[in-house]
Amino acid sequence: MTSTSISDQHVPRRRPRPVVLLVPVPGTSTIHDLWAGTKLLVVFGAEVLLTCYPGWVTIGLMAALVFAAARIARIPRGALPSVPRWLWIIVALGGFTAALAGGSPVISMAGVEVGLGGALNFLRITAWSVVLLGLGAMVSWTTNVAEIGPAMATLGRPLRILRIPVDEWAVAVALALRAFPMLIGEFQVLYAARRLRPKQIPRSRKARRQRHARELIDLLAAAITVTLRRADEMGDAITARGGIGQLSAYPSRPKLADWVTLAITVAASGTAVLLETILHTAA
Repeated sequence: MTSTSISDQHVPRRRPRPVVLLVPVPGTSTIHDLWAGTKLLVVFGAEVLLTCYPGWVTIGLMAALVFAAARIARIPRGALPSVPRWLWIIVALGGFTAALAGGSPVISMAGVEVGLGGALNFLRITAWSVVLLGLGAMVSWTTNVAEIGPAMATLGRPLRILRIPVDEWAVAVALALRAFPMLIGEFQVLYAARRLRPKQIPRSRKARRQRHARELIDLLAAAITVTLRRADEMGDAITARGGIGQLSAYPSRPKLADWVTLAITVAASGTAVLLETILHTAA
């Protein structure tokens, strides 16, 4: 076989890994067994900390916690979605435009002073966003959707003194989280069925725009119909199982591992705040 024939062979492209939301990674670990309320508290506390102290030290410590949790939970590399090429282009364009802002620190290259402040700020914001996405992904990969609603009802129990409908809010969140993956699957089936339908090739741009508009309207109408049908089925199932009260009555409470996790998070957060304060004072 010649080199020309080898190069002419079709090499199958690797399919991009899709974004999988609200589907736990199979397996058991300490992170999987944590109470859902503990994970929500950790994510909320980390978000508040990163918002108030968005420095490199805080971002690095939170990233280390996310990485350690992923290792403990044995999250496979295949769970990470593929980054599309257009997103890399947008990030590169954003980094280039941010670098044009300049600012300190300033370095000298061939007699030309170049400010790195804009580029460093862009890198910091990008890292900050990646850490927040990692926190949300860890909750999605290690938590059963059915546990989030009851955890929110338990965490919001003190708000009942103010006559805030905590249970109703928890039920609404639980239903939305349960319906989200199901509706995504339904929409994917609708889109695939729409693509399999025979199409007439339009002869002008106006005809192509009209065809795209008609397809969009048809897809929206079908999606609304499927959503209403699924909502009706879910309502019948909830009624048959005893009403919405069962959705916020999951018997789960924090254990020793949850308190240890909260203590580690508080210690890391306090260390980050202390180091950030020292760095700002020294500067």
